[in-house]
Amino acid sequence: MRVKESEAEINGINIYYREYGAGEPLLMIMGLSANADWWGDRFIKRFAELYHVVAYDNRGAGRSGKPEGPYPIPLMASDAIGLMDHLGWDSAHIMGASMGGMIAQEIALEYPDRVRRLVLLCTNCGGKEQVLAAPEVYNLLHTPREGLSDEDMARLSLPLLFPQRYIEENPQLMEEIVKNYLIAPIEPKCFVWQITGVSTWSSHSRLAELRHPTLIAAGSEDVLIPPENSRILAEAIPDSRLVEMEGTGHGFQAMCPDRLAEEVLSFLES
Repeated sequence: MRVKESEAEINGINIYYREYGAGEPLLMIMGLSANADWWGDRFIKRFAELYHVVAYDNRGAGRSGKPEGPYPIPLMASDAIGLMDHLGWDSAHIMGASMGGMIAQEIALEYPDRVRRLVLLCTNCGGKEQVLAAPEVYNLLHTPREGLSDEDMARLSLPLLFPQRYIEENPQLMEEIVKNYLIAPIEPKCFVWQITGVSTWSSHSRLAELRHPTLIAAGSEDVLIPPENSRILAEAIPDSRLVEMEGTGHGFQAMCPDRLAEEVLSFLES
């Protein structure tokens, strides 16, 4: 799979991005602390066979710029629009995972003409309407980093992404996940600036305004963003379709890349 790596100056910072394939434009937006590596080559390859795919690192993450924060969701949506402008895209299919799904919602709400179809993976609407994770999940998410290496943090994060039995049954995949995490791990201060943006954002009161065909997908065993959140989105967004992937967690694009890609491709091509 051929990939072109580039940087663009967007909103005063460098945004790192990768381009794959040819065809209709598809922008892929990753989540909290994550970067383009986290999509996984197997998942992206399915789309690159049919689409001009661009995956990028959000501000503060990976190889993109790390200005002083916090990083509000509307600002990160503006970064995405700036990247589309740089690419010469008038509109695109938008796919976002977790925090990336929040950014995708914000793009569709504030820049509706720039969105063709909307794909929201393992995400929520923020605010008081969201269903929160269990306290122990938040404790793990906010583990103090003093004295811990990046690899330590990567391994501690695995239970946030995958069911415990899956972690135990798939040691080779877990090593690949850790390896990807270590390519360009987020700095602690940037993690805080991103999560502050997440915690102060909400879309629920605006979701009825959406007029884009929308696919919402969730893992049935997602502990980080419980699947009830996707049901809330599906009820609030007109012309939306909900798919729950049985037995999968927050990192379901790594657990079942082909199955999830088939659902998304079927939606994009319908």
